[in-house]
Amino acid sequence: MSIDLRVKHDLESRRRAVELFDAGVGCKPAAEALSVPRETVREWQWVYRAFGSEALLSMGGKQSRYTFEQRVAAASAVVDGGMAKADAMAEFGIRSKSPL
Repeated sequence: MSIDLRVKHDLESRRRAVELFDAGVGCKPAAEALSVPRETVREWQWVYRAFGSEALLSMGGKQSRYTFEQRVAAASAVVDGGMAKADAMAEFGIRSKSPL
């Protein structure tokens, strides 16, 4: 049995991050203001830019599973179609960078 050692950040931290992103605050100052690792804030900012505040605020729940067809279609759109990764993820409903 494995133990999940990842730190879970509460909804309030992500709400404050949205306010900071809306105000144009960058990753480093936002991380310092929130007392959250910069890499975490960088990931939040990426989700925020790609999918909006609702996606960021809904993070932390059960992880989605994507079908093989979804992953292939999104990857094909990026590699063969020249689509930006964030655009392909939005179009195919994929919220995690790892499937691509």
